[in-house]
Amino acid sequence: MTTIQGVPDLGPGLRLHLNENTGGCSPKVVEAVRAFDAQRLALYPDFRDAIVETAAYLGVDPDRIVLTNGLDEGILLASIGYLGNRTPEALVELGAPLTAPSGTPEILVAQPAFEPYLSTAHAMGARVVSVPAGPDYAYPLEGVIKAITPNTRIVYVNNPNNPSGQPIPQASIRRIAREAGHALVFVDEAYHDFLGENFLAEAAEYPNVIVGRTFSKAFGLAGMRVGVMIASPAVLAPIRRAMPLFNLNVVAVAALRAAIADTGFRSWYVAQAKESKELVYAACDRAGLRYWKSGANFVLIDGGERARALVDGMIAKGVFVRDRTKDPSCPNCFRLTAGVAEHTRHAVATLEALCAER
Repeated sequence: MTTIQGVPDLGPGLRLHLNENTGGCSPKVVEAVRAFDAQRLALYPDFRDAIVETAAYLGVDPDRIVLTNGLDEGILLASIGYLGNRTPEALVELGAPLTAPSGTPEILVAQPAFEPYLSTAHAMGARVVSVPAGPDYAYPLEGVIKAITPNTRIVYVNNPNNPSGQPIPQASIRRIAREAGHALVFVDEAYHDFLGENFLAEAAEYPNVIVGRTFSKAFGLAGMRVGVMIASPAVLAPIRRAMPLFNLNVVAVAALRAAIADTGFRSWYVAQAKESKELVYAACDRAGLRYWKSGANFVLIDGGERARALVDGMIAKGVFVRDRTKDPSCPNCFRLTAGVAEHTRHAVATLEALCAER
């Protein structure tokens, strides 16, 4: 048995399993990448202009952001910075004990959860405290509040949630930030472009909040691996200490600058995703499949007793979906990316045809 880095390549087909931008990226990004010559590719990247421009796009001061190699790296860096044996100064100043009373730092997540929250915590030897979702994957606010302890170092708030697509009320995020005032509250807004609201506008009012964003989804830079985290300089300090000096490559930096300069592409894709979700909902209604209306660019679908056959059938017909059937928090479910409407029409036609066979 061998372990090969990355996710399995399913071959040619319609990639609706990784929440990528099915419309690609802005033509301006392609132009920026093609402009590279051998000399530019041989140089280490200079982040200054990209940081200033990204901060302006987000409406924050440049010293409140760090660029990351995808938001996955941001989650890893937060784990390294905040889950060690000794509590970071930023949390001590907020009332956290110097060391966890039990000797084991904890992260707190609501299920279902984005896997890197768990894997990076385990890598740091931290304890994962999971709270089951409410009915229809509603955010379990009271359960999360009750699960906060002096050992809690990071509370992950994924808004909207991946894989359920369910949004978290802004009032709930505010309460968590207050109740877990001694911990880092990581508000993961990877899919905020599709939700239409975000917590970033008021995050600065809460000294323990860090907001994570990615440019993989609405901007189509998944292959470039570009993310950003926004917080106070004090909260970012442990992350900066753990971060590689040149964590983004020079091509990704140029792609980021071109992407945020073309807001029209983002707006077009967000509109496409909205139309696509309606197509998915309608198809599921016709096929008698349960689903959850989503605040992201994907839809979680319950295949029931047909789940295995539907997942295998879709993949066999070249429409790749994310199999979640083995996740106890969303059994019998699969996730379908809702991107360019033309792609979605093909996907739902394939899904309905499979449902009609049974």
